[in-house]
Amino acid sequence: MTATTWFSPGLTDRTTAARVQVEGADVAYWTYQPEDPAPDSRTILVIHGFRGDHHGLLRVADQLPGHRIIMPDLPGFGSSTAFPAGAHDVPGYTRFVSGMMAALGLGPETVLLGHSFGSIVASHFVAEHPGAVERLILINPIAAPALEGPKGVMTRLAVLYYQLSARLPERLGLALLRNPLIVRIMSEAMAKTRDAQLRRFIHGQHHAYFSAFADRQSLLESFRASVGSNVGEVAPALRLPVLLIAGEIDEIAQLKDQYGLLSRLPDATLKIIPGVGHLVHYETPAPAAAFINDFLAGPTA
Repeated sequence: MTATTWFSPGLTDRTTAARVQVEGADVAYWTYQPEDPAPDSRTILVIHGFRGDHHGLLRVADQLPGHRIIMPDLPGFGSSTAFPAGAHDVPGYTRFVSGMMAALGLGPETVLLGHSFGSIVASHFVAEHPGAVERLILINPIAAPALEGPKGVMTRLAVLYYQLSARLPERLGLALLRNPLIVRIMSEAMAKTRDAQLRRFIHGQHHAYFSAFADRQSLLESFRASVGSNVGEVAPALRLPVLLIAGEIDEIAQLKDQYGLLSRLPDATLKIIPGVGHLVHYETPAPAAAFINDFLAGPTA
C-alpha cells in the first residue's frame, strides 16, 4: 500500500454487504471473507464505537485477511435504522448482539471485538451470556467511569452539548450535532499521528461518517449509555480469554484505567501501542492486528 492508499487492493473482493432485521431494526452489515480459509480461521463479530459505523474498524479488518470479519452498523448509526421501540442503551445493544448472532447463526466459537463504546456493549453481552463466545477483544476499552477523574469535566461538557442539541428545534439541533467545525475539533483532539496524510484521512473519515446517525433521540440515548457504563462494571464476570489493546496516550480510555481493568479480569492480556491515543483503529491497525492474531493463536480458557 502507498501512503495514500489506506486499504489493500483485495479488500473489495472479500467484501459482501447485506441487511438483517434485529430487534425490529433494519441492520446493515458487511462480511469480509478470509483470503485463504485455514483450520485456524475465526469468525470475528465487530462492535464499533459511539457515533461511528463499520468504516471505523475497516483498516483493522483489512489487516486480518486470515479471518472472517462481520461488521454491522449498530442500530441508530451508519446505514442501520434505530430501534423502533426500546432505548438505545447498553441493555438494548446487548440484546442486539444476541439477536445478531442468532440471525447469522454464530455459535460459541465466535470471537467478539468491541472498540470504545463497543467495548462496553461487548463486555456486558459476554457477562450476561457466559459461553456465548470463545474470546473477547477490546480496543481502546472504556475501563472506568467517564464522569470521574480528570476527564470528568470534559465529559460533563459533552453531556450538556448533547442535551442542548436534543432540546433545540430539530433543524438547529441537527445543525449543532453535525457542525463541521465541531467535528473537526473533535477529530483534531483525538488524532495523535504527525503524518499529515494520515491526519487528513482521519479527518475525512470523521466528516464522512461521524454525523451518520438516525435521529437526535437515539443519539442522546446512546451517548448517555457511553458515559454511564464501563467495562470495569462486569470485569469479574468475564471468565474467558480477553485481549485489551490500549493507546499509550489515550485521553478518553486512560492507560492507568487499563491497568486497573487488567487487574480485575480473570484471564486477560494488555497490549499497549506507543504514541497513539483513542484512534488505534485508524492510526495503528497493523500492530493491533498483530496482537489480535497472536491472541487468537494462543490457548483457550
